[in-house]
Amino acid sequence: MKNSSLIVNLSVLSKRPTGISVYAKNLISEMSSLEPKLFSAENIGFGLSSDAGWKGHARRLWWVQSYLRNYYHSTGASLIFSPLPEAPLFSKCRYIVTVHDIIPLRFPQYFSSHLLAYFRYYVRQVVTQAQHIVCDSVSTAQDLTDFYNVPASKITPILLAYNHLHFKPYSGDTKKYFLYLGRPDPHKNLSRLIQAFQRVSQKNPSLELWIVGPTDKRYTPSLAAQAESMGVSEKIRFLNYIDYDQLPQLIGCAIALVFPSLWEGFGLPPLEAMACGTPVITSNLASLPEVVGDAAILIDPYNSDDLANAMGMLANDSKLRNTLRIAGLERVQQFSWRKTGQQTVEVLKKFL
Repeated sequence: MKNSSLIVNLSVLSKRPTGISVYAKNLISEMSSLEPKLFSAENIGFGLSSDAGWKGHARRLWWVQSYLRNYYHSTGASLIFSPLPEAPLFSKCRYIVTVHDIIPLRFPQYFSSHLLAYFRYYVRQVVTQAQHIVCDSVSTAQDLTDFYNVPASKITPILLAYNHLHFKPYSGDTKKYFLYLGRPDPHKNLSRLIQAFQRVSQKNPSLELWIVGPTDKRYTPSLAAQAESMGVSEKIRFLNYIDYDQLPQLIGCAIALVFPSLWEGFGLPPLEAMACGTPVITSNLASLPEVVGDAAILIDPYNSDDLANAMGMLANDSKLRNTLRIAGLERVQQFSWRKTGQQTVEVLKKFL
């Protein structure tokens, strides 16, 4: 392996860290043994991240196809690692990509035609031409085989991790709110969460539900209207984006994190909540059981009664909360960015 024969595509970095940019930043710190060249678009003069909307996505694809491809050839590199499923197509560039999920193909009714085309055509071609594919979970590996016919031998599932210096056990008092962290997209299942909360709040009128994540004009207003129609609007708080530094206390004070998503490629919020000692209620589908193991309450996300029963149990049973707190703190010891990084480095070495 020649020095600097590896290029890392960092076009995804953004001012407001997304799951993918958090993943990329943490992997970089574990790749020093490979002496990679880190290539970003900081000096281009326009946004390439999702912060800039669909135009940002389009610019990023153009940047990858032109600037990244040219940089690869000019430096004599032998491999590109891209922490998302984007790479120079129809070129002589060798690359490995990470696929986090292909959820739009599973729920096409919830996504735009632009995004569906991206996954149906562009990502399909990227994974077809890739030397190898890393993904976040066994669940996502199976999706790659089911939707793109990628052979299992071409895929390595490597679980993600959390920042153990940031998300730590919280020793303060628990407050009377359930917490959801994430986007309000339909597959995140917030409509059923609101239904479940309404039932729980009838017997526990002091409870609140805090929904934390970027406001989306396509979905947030209808969720707020639903809360209004169900008579719980005063008990549900839509808190928009919360600064990263505030998350540990926000999570630590909650009765539980409720994460009833219909599908996830991994699911960082449940892992971060367990690291804070906060009980977790999450779905029994996709990758989420891989993340939480036996340390959380798993529910059928299509059954709002199942979700309501779990929330009611945790609201009224301090012993159960403590049991889950201990189990969660033990579970997260299996996850670290060093472990994720080392496993990724071992994959890259095989192709350098």
